[in-house]
Amino acid sequence: MLKRLFLSLACAAAAMPALAQFRVEVSGVGLTQLPIAVATFKGDDAAPQKIGAIVAADLERSGQFRLMDAAGQQLDENARVDMSVWRQKNADALTAGSITRLADGRYDVRFRLWDVVRGQDLGGQSFAVPAADLRLVAHKIADYIYEKLTGEKGVFSTRIAYVTKTGQRYSLWVADADGENAQSALNSPEPIISPAWSSNGSQLAYVSFESRKPVVYTHDVATGKRRLVANFKGSNSAPAWSPDGRSLAVTLTRDGGSQLYMIDANGGEPRRLTQSNSIDTEPVFSSDGKLIYFVSDRGGSPQIYRMPAGGGSPERVTFNGSYNISPTLSPDGRWLAFISRINGAFKLHVMDLQSGAVNAVTDTSSDESPSFAPNGRLIVYATQQNGREALMTTTLDGKLKARLAGQGGDIREPDWGPNSR
Repeated sequence: MLKRLFLSLACAAAAMPALAQFRVEVSGVGLTQLPIAVATFKGDDAAPQKIGAIVAADLERSGQFRLMDAAGQQLDENARVDMSVWRQKNADALTAGSITRLADGRYDVRFRLWDVVRGQDLGGQSFAVPAADLRLVAHKIADYIYEKLTGEKGVFSTRIAYVTKTGQRYSLWVADADGENAQSALNSPEPIISPAWSSNGSQLAYVSFESRKPVVYTHDVATGKRRLVANFKGSNSAPAWSPDGRSLAVTLTRDGGSQLYMIDANGGEPRRLTQSNSIDTEPVFSSDGKLIYFVSDRGGSPQIYRMPAGGGSPERVTFNGSYNISPTLSPDGRWLAFISRINGAFKLHVMDLQSGAVNAVTDTSSDESPSFAPNGRLIVYATQQNGREALMTTTLDGKLKARLAGQGGDIREPDWGPNSR
């Protein structure tokens, strides 16, 4: 277990059908949620994707909204809305729209958002897209609604990367933020681990065992082209992109024990960052690029430290518990999420870096690989439920979770991509 988690040299576990669909199961209740009604989009019945249902699921999963009963009403963006009716339903906001197949085979999607309380039209958008892009359009609609009503950017049109194992083959997947629409980026008979998005969302770094040892690659998501970045003597692992996308922090054993190095994203000679006799691994950059957080057992057990990105004297960050690994930082730099072993259970914890307060946010016991959403409001992580691995999202307070579960298998090592689509 120590080697699997601490050194991030795990392989994906049980099998998952390559084309298995995900379902979203939301549990828990947020403390403050805006009540919104999502009317059935006109034309949804004949469309290949149910736009209204995808929008509703996105908003509910965010933890910021409570879905109100739209009573099966089908409205479109041009409807003359009687606000009093929706106020009686206790809805603060209402959205409705339409989807129409065009002569060229594309689909015209339109929607509008209303503030029911103030009786205001909050605008809308229109899209003309092929059927393959309808899910993305639904996510963009949810992003628009989220931003208009909360003042923050939505993350529904972002992507996640994760790894599966099917039989004796490993796959790296890129999927929508709700787990649907998964596309295979790489298949291999050898393990693939530690996928990490670049800051612009165009590339993934990962570790492959194709040469029967861990080697770091970067991978262009759009073209599938990849570049060998680190294949030095010993182990090459735990890649983390710098915010400017020009370099990677990696863990190498080329000079003996596991130490942190900086290497150009195109490869080349690495520059050593840490000088210790301990295991230093799992680097992650702060969003401003000034700091690197990492895991080290230099104090006798795995704990999280930070240091200047160019190297320097490390400062210990975690003190609760004797085993803290897998750090990830919120984009605003306020929150640190990590995995802590408590009485033999591996649980997701969140630390307020300003106050140092730490809270456990899950009731599961095999959590791993947390990653923040680009707006810092949600965390995606892998865990086990009923003996099977599952992909989850949680709000930072742990009060609302969503399970994105494959019908027939398991998924591992998620990483949440940036706002780039």
